Amino acid sequence: MNLQSIQNTVNKIKRPVKILQYGEGNFLRAFVDYMVDIANEKGAFDGNVQIVKPIAYGNLDALKSQDCVYTVLLRGKEGGEVRTEKRVISCVNDAVGVYEDYETYAVFAKSPELRFIVSNTTEAGIVYDDTDDISLNPPKSYPGKLTKFLYERYTAFNGADDKGLIILPVELIENNGGKLKECCMKLCELWNLPDGFRAWLCGANIFCSTLVDRIVTGYPKDEIAAIEKELGYSDKLLVTGEPFALWVIESDKPETVAAEFPLDKAGLPVIFTNDQKPYRERKVRVLNGAHTSSVLAAYLSGLNTVGEMMNDKTLRVFLEKAVYSELVPMVPLPEKEAVQFADSVMERFENPYIKHSLLSISLNSISKFKSRVLPTILETWGQKKFLPPALCFSMAALIRFYSGKYNGENKFTAERNGEVYEILDDAPVLQFFNENLPPERLVCEFLRRVDFWGVDLTSIPGLCELVLNNLNSILDNGMRSAVEIFNKE
Repeated sequence: MNLQSIQNTVNKIKRPVKILQYGEGNFLRAFVDYMVDIANEKGAFDGNVQIVKPIAYGNLDALKSQDCVYTVLLRGKEGGEVRTEKRVISCVNDAVGVYEDYETYAVFAKSPELRFIVSNTTEAGIVYDDTDDISLNPPKSYPGKLTKFLYERYTAFNGADDKGLIILPVELIENNGGKLKECCMKLCELWNLPDGFRAWLCGANIFCSTLVDRIVTGYPKDEIAAIEKELGYSDKLLVTGEPFALWVIESDKPETVAAEFPLDKAGLPVIFTNDQKPYRERKVRVLNGAHTSSVLAAYLSGLNTVGEMMNDKTLRVFLEKAVYSELVPMVPLPEKEAVQFADSVMERFENPYIKHSLLSISLNSISKFKSRVLPTILETWGQKKFLPPALCFSMAALIRFYSGKYNGENKFTAERNGEVYEILDDAPVLQFFNENLPPERLVCEFLRRVDFWGVDLTSIPGLCELVLNNLNSILDNGMRSAVEIFNKE
């Protein structure tokens, strides 16, 4: 197969480097850089991205070998149709390793054109490390690197207010911008940095909290030969994902951020707001809640992936009842908007290009149920004095899924039609289920565990009885038949 290299397929346009991006992973390249590339093309933005590798291990050889040019391939359902989009990304200026070439990286602190910091250093990246040291080149933690970078910028521009930056972390933690700012301020105190810098850090810089949503599946190693043959070139950095995307950017100055970073003007799914909570709740309640309330029943019904669940009539009916009749009505947004989001979730679940394992979604299901599903049960009861039946059935399915025991290898396992599966959760959860209580005791003791739920759920009238009835139906009839019976009620 005689293929040209991707860097020969595009002419990179030299633009000012306005974005310093900590992280070179698949998500940033298929989400942030993809959006910046489109905004540049449509004239809504005029700036390139400088990638920074913020960790000591790994290398940038693949990026360097392709002049930081790569392909994003989006595939999935949208508007009822299967859609494929290929885009060659050319907005990345260059890539530098902060450990390998600190001086090249540090020069950007003095760049008058720089306006934005983007990061994805994983959930563990935004942490305060009281052993970090500003004299290191670079400091150990991401907040340490950022604080030193901002201090060098403050010094270079004599504390000019217009040289502050807009900081956009996309790490998957709530209030990521606020937590990053808090870490930076603690480091200012630890390092005894001047009061003037602390005031500039808070006043001249805008720390945004963000919510991001797109499934990025990465390099398609099993399909790459066929994809490259169709493209006509080789690409070691090709990254695949779904068409759906959402970027909610929260700050106390949303108009300012929107004016400087007008991705929405390029038709991109970016929302600027001073309160992202409704959008976060929509995602957690509907998207994540749909997963958590359905996948355990689906797995115990003999299915293995989300795609199989969507194509299974019995489980599809159950899922739609849970989503449209119970989850959507309690989302704190206009009904039409919540329903449209639920429709998009269904299409995403149907994506034929993504093989999402039900067992992988099952990890730590107790804490997931507590944050994703339980709030809807509690609010439905509190506001309507009504227990949502599908969500209560899903709690019984959760109990059945967890009904296992420790084996000789100290793994906690259960069985599905003679097939052993492993359950992964916190030790107190597994120890509770290892006691193998009879159903009538198991349900009430489970709901009573404040350490699991944050509240004694036996205080809700009728909940124990409803969950126990559902569990008995599952035990007597098997999961698939129990779901069929439930769907007819």
